[in-house]
Amino acid sequence: MAYLLAKVWRTMRGRWQWYVLWLFHHKFIVGVNGVIFNDQGQILLLRHRFWREGSWGLPGGYANSGETLEDTLRREVREETGYAVETGALLQMVSGYKLRIEASFLGQLLGGELKLDPKEVIEARFFPPDQLPDGLLSSHRQLVALAQVYQSQQRDRLQS
Repeated sequence: MAYLLAKVWRTMRGRWQWYVLWLFHHKFIVGVNGVIFNDQGQILLLRHRFWREGSWGLPGGYANSGETLEDTLRREVREETGYAVETGALLQMVSGYKLRIEASFLGQLLGGELKLDPKEVIEARFFPPDQLPDGLLSSHRQLVALAQVYQSQQRDRLQS
């Protein structure tokens, strides 16, 4: 039986193989967020309308079909805040959620003018890493710490 299935699979090739894979596998939502620094080393945080009241978090959102994860972060930050950002290193990929994967990137503010999307974002501000607000989601606080470690390691490598 396995031999027959393998033979059928090899003869299908390309697009038909993808259709079969899509049909028989779970579909996942991919979330993307970023630790976005400005030139002063401050981190962009948002108070989002759909999050728990009083909470702050990193900018981000969900990937669209055919969109790279880096493009997702750039689009989401632009849509929610009006800022243009450059994406850097992948800090973390987390799975294990029910049908959801989260990717977190390092990022740098390139420019733009703050213009909030009032349907989604209540407030956006830059905070020094040592003065993060109460209510920052604990998982996002961990990502900020991870970003700081990564940046420190990069500086050490450049100085070596």
